[in-house]
Amino acid sequence: MLVLIAGDPVHVEYAQHPSPVHSADRIFVTGNAVIVLDGATAFVPVSVDAQAYADRLGRRIAELLTAVPEADLRGTLAAAIRDTAALLGLRSGESPSSTVAIMRERQKALDVLVLGDSTVRWGSHSGNGLGWLADHRLAKLPVPQRERYRARLRAGTGYDAKHRQLLRELQTAQRRYHNTAHGYWIAETDPNAAYRAMVTAVPRTHARWAVLATDGAFGPLTHLGGRSWSDIAALDADGLRRLLDRCHAWERDKDPDGRLLPRAKQHDDKTLAAVSFR
Repeated sequence: MLVLIAGDPVHVEYAQHPSPVHSADRIFVTGNAVIVLDGATAFVPVSVDAQAYADRLGRRIAELLTAVPEADLRGTLAAAIRDTAALLGLRSGESPSSTVAIMRERQKALDVLVLGDSTVRWGSHSGNGLGWLADHRLAKLPVPQRERYRARLRAGTGYDAKHRQLLRELQTAQRRYHNTAHGYWIAETDPNAAYRAMVTAVPRTHARWAVLATDGAFGPLTHLGGRSWSDIAALDADGLRRLLDRCHAWERDKDPDGRLLPRAKQHDDKTLAAVSFR
């Protein structure tokens, strides 16, 4: 997809596995931004499906950035969270949530926002100025269930009933830290979470390409290696799709029980967006 941002041609390619019909990941492209969301899998029941939440939230962010292309990203996300919660009739603690990653291009800078565990990587074609933005607050919470389920997977127990029980206990424990000052922040019902998002501005000279990845793609890609992020940024949609297919096949054929790469489930939704500034 070729778009014009600040009068310059920008190439945006993206792929998802599985398709959006079966995925809670979402991607939206506006006149000057790429938005990637990852609706959180709920092992404890919630009132609205994560797919519906991520879809509505992403659409609202895109609408707001289309109306005011250079609006403050945190303020835009806050308004989108507020509007989405009102539209879907959501209540805190009983609702789905989603990560948000936004790359927004301006005349002299690249604005990046991350809320939750999606990741944005960027760099120059010369290899200088390589950078990234990620939100690790959820992974740092002092909840023992996370290491317990990973230790069991490393021991070869697989995705059994005890594993599913630990995941339910983990999400219940994480709820105590949900959108709190000493916990982690995620898009749900509280607009204030947007103001705790990680943000940065990168000079255009340091960001001639960028890759936005949900954790379902970032985890196996990092584990498997073999391609630099600049190489990934240069792929077209078919190339990105083949890369995600490779990750899915590795999970299925080489690590079906999560022993080599401990993770909550065998397959997580995977999304990659590659941006190249020509």
